[in-house]
Amino acid sequence: MSDTITLLPDHVTGFPPLEHALKQPDGLLAIGGNLEVDTLIMAYQRGIFPWFNEGDPILWWSPSPRMVLKPGELYLSRSLRKLLRKRSYQVTFDYDFSAVIAACADTRRASEGTWITREMIDAYTALHDAGHAHSIEVWKEGMLAGGLYGVAQGRIFFAESMFSIESNTSKIAMTALSEQLSAWNFELIDCQVYSDHLDSLGARLLSRTRFLDYLEHYCSQAPSCANWKQEWQWNDLR
Repeated sequence: MSDTITLLPDHVTGFPPLEHALKQPDGLLAIGGNLEVDTLIMAYQRGIFPWFNEGDPILWWSPSPRMVLKPGELYLSRSLRKLLRKRSYQVTFDYDFSAVIAACADTRRASEGTWITREMIDAYTALHDAGHAHSIEVWKEGMLAGGLYGVAQGRIFFAESMFSIESNTSKIAMTALSEQLSAWNFELIDCQVYSDHLDSLGARLLSRTRFLDYLEHYCSQAPSCANWKQEWQWNDLR
């Protein structure tokens, strides 16, 4: 472990070894660089993601341990199962990425503030246009009620942010994601850092070494039959 932070050039050709990440703040690895599509893909494949506030330089992180969820193993509480059985919502994949990331930013901005700045929105929209970032939308009578977005690399999905306009709609989005990724033979959903909420959904902590083993083995593998732009079929729920 190093006690210094790597300053990245504007043209990023690589990231420092993850052993250089700080323990405090947990996982801070590098500063600077850019948010171009190739840079973001390089980062995610190495277990690194950008996270910084408005007006700050780009900060790159790789915390340890890592909070992860196995597809298909999301814990469904009795109340969530009851809500799902009502089928009051329509769930889609990649129908409106722009609306989802904007809603994630707006929801957080209205509460504790957001790292989803205009710069980040533009970067992840470009990543979506390139086929790497994806959204899950939850609709109620044609209006967006909840959702989430993240990045897919091979058979790993890196969840970035979620929002709920109506109660528990982000959990519906997470349920659809978990079940669909299981059907597509994905191996892992990266949830980044621990929270009580993620713990209640069945996510668990994984060491950086074990997490990197997953990335090295599965990021380069194509999922078996992932067709992202679709309406989720509720009968897929096990």
